[in-house]
Amino acid sequence: MALRQQLATVLQKRKPLIRPADRLFWVLLRRFWSKWADAIVIVKPKTVVAWHRAGLSLYWKWLSRSGRPPGRPALDRQIRDLVRRMATENGWRAPRIHGELVKLGFEVSERTISRYLRRLEPRRPELRQSWLTFLRNHRELIVAMDFFVVPTATFRLLYAWFAIGHARRQVLHWSVTEFPTASWVVQQLREALSFDQAPLWPRYLLFDRDSIFSAEVIRAAASMALTPTRTSYQSPWQNGVAERLVGSVRRELLDHVIVLHEQHLRRLLCDYWTYYHEDRTHLGVDKDAPVPRSVEQRPAGAVVVQARRRVGGLHHRYSWRAAA
Repeated sequence: MALRQQLATVLQKRKPLIRPADRLFWVLLRRFWSKWADAIVIVKPKTVVAWHRAGLSLYWKWLSRSGRPPGRPALDRQIRDLVRRMATENGWRAPRIHGELVKLGFEVSERTISRYLRRLEPRRPELRQSWLTFLRNHRELIVAMDFFVVPTATFRLLYAWFAIGHARRQVLHWSVTEFPTASWVVQQLREALSFDQAPLWPRYLLFDRDSIFSAEVIRAAASMALTPTRTSYQSPWQNGVAERLVGSVRRELLDHVIVLHEQHLRRLLCDYWTYYHEDRTHLGVDKDAPVPRSVEQRPAGAVVVQARRRVGGLHHRYSWRAAA
């Protein structure tokens, strides 16, 4: 049978062609005859083995044709569209998008979202473990302050000062000036901390080694029952909450606008602080906003996700709305 099969293939009028029936013949012959390799001439034995493996793959694919596809269930199309939409409209990554979806009532993991985006470099926990422990034990008692510089359209430099509480990442007070002094910083610090905050009065005031935070500022902080704490030289990570806030303001606002003058900067920052406190989700407060933001329950009936503009359209807040 093996010889006849090969002769029939070779004696074809046109160029010999290995048909599916020929392949099936050799696969079956290999199974029932141990010396099949000694009789085969027109093809190599390893070719027949490859045919057999391909047939096995097709066989199991046919057996599982009616079952559920292997692996985890696919993410809902609506969620995938929202992930792409939020990434496009805001430039967010997986943690921020996950926080926004949680506020819309979707049950999805951050890791699932990251599969649809380029994954960020994993952070090494050992670099910030000690500070995490410190902040968890003392963050309600810590206030940090810092400056960031903003150039205007006419190349003037404006200095924006802020004080931020570690507990809920809230900006307690902020102001802008062209000529900052130590006395001006002391006045802003007094406005930031009012005595009606008791018993939540902070204990520690954290700041860097900027020369403007002079002995006058330290004496004023001590008179307000605060413990002034300077960071080490060239160690901005020790004042990480303030530094991250400065980075957020630059990436999410100042890198996209040209500031005209002081009043323009004040208006921009006022809009951004409103978005920062009421809409923006934060990793440090369990992906909630500094002013706690409730989870919106999905209404019954046909609904769509509505994007509400924030900070002039640089960012958005998402909520449910009845479909038109």
